[in-house]
Amino acid sequence: MNAFLLVLLFIAAIVVLVTVLKTLFTVRTYTAGVVERFGKFNRIVRPGLHVLVPYAERVFFVDLQVKQAQFSVETKTHDNVFVQIPVSVQYQVLDDKIYDAFYKLSAPQKQIESFVFNSILGHVPKLSLDETFEQQSGISVNVKTELDSIMSGFGYNILTALVTDIVPDVKVKTAMNDINAAQRAQVAAQARGEADKILKVKQAEAEAESKALQGKGIAAERQAIIDGLRASIEHFRESVPGTTADDVMALVLLTQYFDTLRDIGTRGGSNTIFLPNSPGAANDFMTQILAGLKGNSTPPPHP
Repeated sequence: MNAFLLVLLFIAAIVVLVTVLKTLFTVRTYTAGVVERFGKFNRIVRPGLHVLVPYAERVFFVDLQVKQAQFSVETKTHDNVFVQIPVSVQYQVLDDKIYDAFYKLSAPQKQIESFVFNSILGHVPKLSLDETFEQQSGISVNVKTELDSIMSGFGYNILTALVTDIVPDVKVKTAMNDINAAQRAQVAAQARGEADKILKVKQAEAEAESKALQGKGIAAERQAIIDGLRASIEHFRESVPGTTADDVMALVLLTQYFDTLRDIGTRGGSNTIFLPNSPGAANDFMTQILAGLKGNSTPPPHP
């Protein structure tokens, strides 16, 4: 009898323990509890310690934290280029729509994926490849707007829907890089051509300016020679009375002639120069020089 009572007490203790375990439960932060009584929704409980009706109620937990789902959508652009579009969606159960989030959707991530595919396939085929790259942020906004309007009815809030990249086929990407490289090479060639043109123009302008300056220098030099000769003639006439301008000019030219012969003779590499050695040669030289200056083409006879 005593052994039988011990067995009954042991069984009763187990039943009480199980009942207590099934009665008490805790809900964590950023989590909500959906309580059903005999399979029917009864209430929503918040974080903390709670009690269930033994053997009549069950609790299911709903995560209220932000979740992220990543998808990759393959589609074709308006110019017949196939691209892969990775999309990252962050979503969260609305605190005031826990009932809808728990009961209306059995697989919310699959549902979000379907709506993402539908949104992408509805926009990208209308755009060319270049427009798709340019409107990447616009595609993200469209996906988020459409997802948010649809999923809010199921108790979910779409925080972000980011198109993280646009990946065309490898051959298309290589062709785009080749086209870009060719365009850049063309621009570089045009720039080099313009630079060469400008350089040549500047060089021509510099040469013209240099020649102009050289001409001015020669003119100034000749003017200085003329001024010097004029001053020498005037000085000579004042020093030697009775001399004419022709006499002074003949003397100056004869002096320059002999100076020139001296420079030719002393310069290296000069050939042999034959000069007349008669005493009247100097007078002949002077007469010929004056005749040349006056335009007389017939030189006087040699003595």
